[in-house]
Order: sequence, then C-alpha cells, then structure tokens
Amino acid sequence: MSEFSEELVLKAKAIESLLIEKEIVDEDTLDLIVEEYEKNIGPHIGAKIVVRAWKDNEFKNKLLMEPTKTISEMGLIGFSGEHMVILENTSKIHNIVVCTLCSCYPWAILGLPPKWYKSFQYRSRAVIEPKEVLKEFGITLDDEIEIKVWDSNADIRYLVLPQRPNGTEKLNEIELEKLVTRNSMIGTEILTYNAKK
Repeated sequence: MSEFSEELVLKAKAIESLLIEKEIVDEDTLDLIVEEYEKNIGPHIGAKIVVRAWKDNEFKNKLLMEPTKTISEMGLIGFSGEHMVILENTSKIHNIVVCTLCSCYPWAILGLPPKWYKSFQYRSRAVIEPKEVLKEFGITLDDEIEIKVWDSNADIRYLVLPQRPNGTEKLNEIELEKLVTRNSMIGTEILTYNAKK
C-alpha cells in the first residue's frame, strides 16, 4: 500500500490538473516525469546496488572503495548522486544518515526523500541523540554497537549498505530487492526476513 494518504493523492491530482489547465506544464511532460520516477529513479535503484553487494564480495569491495565510479558503471548515477559514499552496517557499527542543513539526499538512488528526513526535528536530533531517534524508528541497538551519524551535504551523499537478513540465502535477486527499503538505506530500519511456511 502507498505511504501517501488518499487526501494527499487528491491534492496532488488537483494541483496537476490546475497546472495543465493554466498551461504551466503539459500532460506529456508530467507523464515523462512520473515514468522517470517509476523506472529510473527511486529506492528500487538503491536496492539493486545493495543486493549486488550482498551477493558479490568483489563488487562490494569495489563499491566501498570507489562508490561513485562503481555505481556509475552500473548506469545508476543521476542527479544528486554524483559523489556517493557507501556506509556498511555491520554487527559492530550502525550508520545513520542526516542532512543537518537542509535535506541533501541521493534522489537518483533513493527517490523522493521521506517527509521526516526533511523535518527540523530529525535533522537536529539525529546528530545529538541518534540512539533515541533510532528507538523511535523501532531500532534498539546493544550498547556495544557503535552508532555513526553521517551528515550529507551538497558535495557528498550517502547510502547505507544494510546487513543482509538471516534466512535469505535461497532468495533470488528480485526477492532480495523487495526486502530492501529506502529507510534501511538511510539507516533508520534494520531489515528482517520471515520465510512463509
């Protein structure tokens, strides 16, 4: 189910209709923009990168060493993703990304930023009290796990490489990609997997 409420969808359609009616934009242009976000921009792009890193250690090492070049070679770099850094979550380190100044974010790889990512509350508290912020997202980490907070800016964008969930060894790439969420690539979600019986 979409994360957008019915009211928000209706407002968006009303604005779209008004823009077309006033000839500020034309319908074909809007269709192209929507198609671009559905096919070439969004968290499904980031998920492809994550899953390939899970399945291919050589690729993962290259990705961690030369992220922008490696992602570009996959044909997946676009606007707001030109200077990428990959942050690997492990059993000892949990990374979380924030942009304290505004909402710098790798749109081409993660799609539109969530509303909370742009909020002043998240931007200020994630740096000061990351453990508490993560608890609000349902993540409780053991005391020995180090939390690293990374501040995006106009020059550097981050992608968190989440840990692969246990029990996913037999899943194919498409099934794995469905597990990866935008929030996990920001560091505000830990992925889990429950095999259907």
